[in-house]
Amino acid sequence: MVDINRRGVLTLGAALGLATVVNPSAAWSWSPAASIAGTGAGVDPQWVWDDDIDRIMASVIDNGQVPAVNNAIGPWVNNNHPIPSGLPPELAAFLTDSAKLPTWANMTKLRRAADFNRRKDSYLFFIYGIGGGIMSTVIPREARSVYWSKGGADMQDRAAKTFTFGYDLSDLNAFEPSGQFLVTSNKTRMVHAAVRHMLPQSPYWKAVADEQIPISNADILVTFHSTGTFAHKKMKEWGVRMSAADEEAFLHSWQVALHMLGVRDEYIPATWAAAHAQAAQVLTPILAPTPEGKVLAEVLLGLTAQIDLGVTRGFLNEFARYQLGNDIGDWLGLKRDYVSAGVIKAGWPAYVAFREGLIPIMPTTFRVFDQFIKAIAMAFLNNGGSGTTTPITIPDMNRPGV
Repeated sequence: MVDINRRGVLTLGAALGLATVVNPSAAWSWSPAASIAGTGAGVDPQWVWDDDIDRIMASVIDNGQVPAVNNAIGPWVNNNHPIPSGLPPELAAFLTDSAKLPTWANMTKLRRAADFNRRKDSYLFFIYGIGGGIMSTVIPREARSVYWSKGGADMQDRAAKTFTFGYDLSDLNAFEPSGQFLVTSNKTRMVHAAVRHMLPQSPYWKAVADEQIPISNADILVTFHSTGTFAHKKMKEWGVRMSAADEEAFLHSWQVALHMLGVRDEYIPATWAAAHAQAAQVLTPILAPTPEGKVLAEVLLGLTAQIDLGVTRGFLNEFARYQLGNDIGDWLGLKRDYVSAGVIKAGWPAYVAFREGLIPIMPTTFRVFDQFIKAIAMAFLNNGGSGTTTPITIPDMNRPGV
């Protein structure tokens, strides 16, 4: 794998003063009146983290308890599983309270969202896997946090764990007792807390970071907009059929997911209009290339190309460009394949139209797109086709190696 020279990062970061930059984005102005809480203090979410679990996980790491915690949470999978024994008492108490749906969660909407996800899974796998996955590499804070944390050294494993989160959220039983999302979201919340404790100790991350502590509420909202809000936008653009109730349910599942990740309710959009307005402020203006993001994008597309998808690397590049635009494609240096671009431009609308029942004749490119999407999903979810899902574990170090 291509690596970034660490001495060069430190020297460049010091020379440019990157570690002293506070916030390159515009001042927070999104109103809490547009949130599910309907009110709030209006504090910029980039200064809000997850205080209780942050303090608990810092203690777990500093006391060398990560291996014991990982052993304890390994068998903890389904929503109806009891909180594992063998955890530090304070962590067990936190999980007992946090591994529950918020009081405002609506099971009728969540079940409708699960059915919607089942019906639209082909689009969602494609959007989350290639669109959101590659977009994450041009979100500077996310790219730097991923690259310099432990997960950045094994992107196939990191991608599989990220995809596990999305898959469990989209599963038909996601919020049912037999589902897994309540557990998966809490494991992810623990991982975030661990990274927040460890990354500020990395001189390499500090040399390029424009924040003192990663994965703030604002950072999690940005990730939501690069996945859930982006998916909603793309499905609307492509003419995917969604009733008003479907759209509301789909948003509600993400509202619950954000709450489960520790985002304050005053920051969680109440409507899709509010979500898109928030995304226009916190996501769109910050997209930019970074050395870390370019490496991560190459690794993600490279490992995808290693799976037998029946398509070329040029086809993958053009699919990324099709979703994200040529500016991002150029930032990442994605080589053009104009033949594939033509196939996608002509074939994808026909593929969507046929799946939505808008045209009676199956397009000739149907099988290519269908197999491609399914293979992407299984490549990430099943750890490169090994047939086993990748468990979410707590990291105990930053990026290893030199």
